[in-house]
Amino acid sequence: MIRKIVVAASVLALSMTAASAQDAKPKPEEGKKPSEILAMIESRPDFLRLIEMSWNDRGYYEIEYRTGDKAKVEINIDSKSGQPVSEE
Repeated sequence: MIRKIVVAASVLALSMTAASAQDAKPKPEEGKKPSEILAMIESRPDFLRLIEMSWNDRGYYEIEYRTGDKAKVEINIDSKSGQPVSEE
């Protein structure tokens, strides 16, 4: 009898957790998508190839790329505006 009650309570708790998880919808992120940022960088006249693109928890993308004359460029791009920012 006690075992049936424990099992029923567990099933009820799990179903309530799943229902509440479905109700919580993620909010859309503010700002530009990584693909939009990368497209902006690729459209620069001196762009040759991407070396690395990573996210910084301060709200910007850290991007490294090579230019046509083989120079290495490191730039930080604000995720909301898409504009270059200085590293703080």
